[in-house]
Amino acid sequence: MSEAAAGITEPVDDEGDVTPEPDTDDGAGRGGHLVAVVTGASRGIGRAVAMALEDAGWVVERGSSTVAPVTDREALAAWVADIVERQGRIDLLVNNAGVIDAEVDLFASDPDQWWYTHEVNVLGVYLMTWLVAPHLVAAGGGRVVNVNSGSARRAGAVASAYSASKAALARITGSAHLAGWDRGIRAFDLMPGVVRTDMTAAMDAHVGRTEWTSPEEVTSLVLALASGDLDAFSGRFVRAGVDTPDSLRAMAERGLEPGERMLDLVLRDDDPLA
Repeated sequence: MSEAAAGITEPVDDEGDVTPEPDTDDGAGRGGHLVAVVTGASRGIGRAVAMALEDAGWVVERGSSTVAPVTDREALAAWVADIVERQGRIDLLVNNAGVIDAEVDLFASDPDQWWYTHEVNVLGVYLMTWLVAPHLVAAGGGRVVNVNSGSARRAGAVASAYSASKAALARITGSAHLAGWDRGIRAFDLMPGVVRTDMTAAMDAHVGRTEWTSPEEVTSLVLALASGDLDAFSGRFVRAGVDTPDSLRAMAERGLEPGERMLDLVLRDDDPLA
């Protein structure tokens, strides 16, 4: 049965979730509202972030695989151009779209799946940041929040593409911070903890888990980062479920050490690499 015959008229993404139509309100964006772009916003963390931003007064453009796959440069370029044409500006980019590979070790992994994980988690973030950055600058500055993972901090015994891609993502965040600081762009790595989503609920690693990070713990950090209150953490990690906006403000007030909350080698002072 076709979607029309079934009474479904809205566009849906690959998972069958309805993808909201773009906001074409004449007062949006051009009317003085801040504009956020959220990838992977049809479900899970992305949907929660998009809803929280909208509740806070942002105009939100929601990305999904049907709007523009993050691996498709031409589709992304057209989408971003359309947003700027309608809204007049972009103030915030939340790179949330991501996938995970099978929970098997490196030697048992599938090369095509392994590389696709990097295409979504690394190339997709790079392309979106590259495309949106000029518009953040044109708006007088803006912020990029990359949804990262604790898996970036260490090698993974399984799902090696995921941990490797998230480590690479941290480097993109750091490079965006360095390239963007003098241009008014701030970039952050956000570890969301373990939020109960379709992806995490299906993982062997979380079978039997009873404690989950709430979506509200994630969205409160996104809102604080988006507000500019936590710009001291540009180029650094924050972690939902452990950090709160207040605890991070306190850390910023006492001062952050070089390399603190960053992905880096830990070296002794007498190490030749230091």
